[in-house]
Amino acid sequence: MTTRFRDPQVGPSTRTADTIDVVCPRCGARAAVTTRPVEDARVFCWPRQFVCTACLTTSTWSARTHSFCAGGPVDPFFRLPLWRTAQCCGKHTLWAYNEAHLTLLHGYVAAKLRERGDPANRMTLIAPLPAWLKSAKNRDEVLRVIARLRDSQPPRAATGRR
Repeated sequence: MTTRFRDPQVGPSTRTADTIDVVCPRCGARAAVTTRPVEDARVFCWPRQFVCTACLTTSTWSARTHSFCAGGPVDPFFRLPLWRTAQCCGKHTLWAYNEAHLTLLHGYVAAKLRERGDPANRMTLIAPLPAWLKSAKNRDEVLRVIARLRDSQPPRAATGRR
């Protein structure tokens, strides 16, 4: 078991190249939201693309035409439900954007010693975690749910038309 965790100061950056795993609104399969890098360094938020390989649905997102909304069990661009979600500790929902996010959460929750990074930086993925997830009394259950999200493909029902 990990005994020490130091906040790596990574945040929900709008420039991150990580893929966000989401539920396709058309067929309910696992789909992805990815970045579409641009050459212009002045771009605040790179455009995004939604792709479902099961039903071949695609869509694009641009900061010029849409807003960005971080937090909660939906992707911040298309506002689609995240693929990696599960009920945890009674009435709470544990969610992660992707495998790397799950790994970060696992490292934090499993650690008995949790060190903060720069206290002025409140825009990390660790800083805003809810108290129920940070609580040592919930550690075992949260780690079980993280393992379940990592090891199995959660069953999904179609949320839209086929």
